[in-house]
Amino acid sequence: MTQQADDIAVLSAASDWLREGRRVALGMVLRTWGSSPRPPGSLLAMNDRGNYRGSLSGGCIEETLVTRYADGDIAGPQPTTIDFGIDRQEASRMGLPCGGRLEILVEELRDEQQIGALLERLARGELVARTIDTVTGKVSLQAGQDGPELEIRDDRVTKTFGPAWQLLLIGDGQLARHLASMASQLDYRVTICDPRDLYSAPLPGEVEFTQAMPDDAVRRISDQARTAIVALAHDPKQDDLGLGAALESGAFYIGALGSRKSAQARSRRLESLGYLPAEIERIHGPAGLAIGSKRPAEIALSILAQITAIRNGICGANG
Repeated sequence: MTQQADDIAVLSAASDWLREGRRVALGMVLRTWGSSPRPPGSLLAMNDRGNYRGSLSGGCIEETLVTRYADGDIAGPQPTTIDFGIDRQEASRMGLPCGGRLEILVEELRDEQQIGALLERLARGELVARTIDTVTGKVSLQAGQDGPELEIRDDRVTKTFGPAWQLLLIGDGQLARHLASMASQLDYRVTICDPRDLYSAPLPGEVEFTQAMPDDAVRRISDQARTAIVALAHDPKQDDLGLGAALESGAFYIGALGSRKSAQARSRRLESLGYLPAEIERIHGPAGLAIGSKRPAEIALSILAQITAIRNGICGANG
């Protein structure tokens, strides 16, 4: 299940329990140290019957947290921060793969309508920021903005929900379909752009298709800082149009298929159009991590792995 689907499942469970009249709390990972299989921002909903949905640690602390909540030991009018430490010996005794430390925010939920409003906006495909005042417990919803998915300050915590990431593929074909299918499972909103009538196979999932010119498709992107653009057309007229517009955009990733020789030729063409070498260096070409890829599905995997690494701030993800 993808992170977006995970979050919706947790929020939906909390909403259902609140409508049933249960006492409900939401736990969220704020920080981790050492080995932890769940990243900051991970959610868990729990109720006073000991039921829960979601995961904060992959199994290390969920039972303890839920039991303490059901017994009334944690959570109150104001959000509570709890520090959980699991050493390697204890993790091994429990048959768990990790040791480490987690800081968790536990928030008592009282307003089902507010959770319902968040779910409604997510169902419409919106990017939504939910801010918790850690002093008063007051919660507010705002339109999500470019930036980190979890922001922690002294007096508030903001988690951004929604399909925040977009992938624009320039050029249709077998590789584009593999990449679109994989990216969709990671909650990317995927668009395939190709003005040519070349490929008639059904589109995977919720992938969109446009026959707009590639430069127009790039310029129509509203959330550019959360967008990856990959040129796959094998046609300089199509690829260069899209890549030129991409270099003028705020896309966090720009990639192009092809050999190193074709990448050099592409750089010369883009320079002739007025783009500076420093700008052209933004293009990852050949796109993808060097994993010895030959088949279309493997190439798609390598490209998406590189996009994911750069999205997560991993240095040296240049193949």
